[in-house]
Amino acid sequence: MMNSHLRQLEDQSVYIFREAYKHFDNLAMLWSMGKDSTVLLWLARKAFFGHVPFPLLHIDTSYKIPAMIEYRDRFAREWRLELVIGQNKEALAKGMNPTLGRVECCTALKTNGLKNLIAEKGYQGIILGVRADEEGTRAKERYFSPRDKHGDWDFREQPPELWDQFKTTFPEGTHIRIHPLLDWTEINIWEYIRAENIPIIDLYFDKGEGTRYRSLGCAPCTTPIKSTARTVDEIIEELRKTTVAERSGRAQDEGRGMELLRKDGYM
Repeated sequence: MMNSHLRQLEDQSVYIFREAYKHFDNLAMLWSMGKDSTVLLWLARKAFFGHVPFPLLHIDTSYKIPAMIEYRDRFAREWRLELVIGQNKEALAKGMNPTLGRVECCTALKTNGLKNLIAEKGYQGIILGVRADEEGTRAKERYFSPRDKHGDWDFREQPPELWDQFKTTFPEGTHIRIHPLLDWTEINIWEYIRAENIPIIDLYFDKGEGTRYRSLGCAPCTTPIKSTARTVDEIIEELRKTTVAERSGRAQDEGRGMELLRKDGYM
């Protein structure tokens, strides 16, 4: 059963999807195969009656956990998704890897990989599963968040969004990031997964080793947390009690790493 708050969040997200599709001609959506972007994909299918009318983008660093790639390919087939895979092959060919620095690697393989794909395909807007509670810089976002033509983000210059009034007209050349999950919390995500019975990747669950992933990224830069939660219910109960940050296992979040990455166009 879905409670009234979840229903309101769902309705708002569906509305944002439809507004984006109405106002922007060349849209795409990022899919990282994590819980947030998979809920985002589920909502997109709801918004458009089972069909996703724009491509899903995955920026492949070549360092993802293999189970994530298997999950991606399986559901792309089952749900008949248009999947576009971007990769900064030039940086990889020159030897870019996490040992050269977490910010440097993320900038080259994720930020620049995404920018290159946007430039190649001419996407006017990118839909992402960003949540305001997940990490500090994300709380400065808007539902419709403008970037300059290079994808750079000035978080000090964001349009007001009051009483569900959203700015959807921008100067020519502006790139837009769209965030239908902005007001969702981590617990909301898991409550919605439970209510909708969404098939989520099993890396989020303990398999008897006393650990599980709480946030997913590249294998060398993401560590599991200590947890015995094997079901969605157990994860929700655990989250109600935890004081540990959601992305504490993500190396690029240390210091000002994430703020610098997102300013330059990171997801």
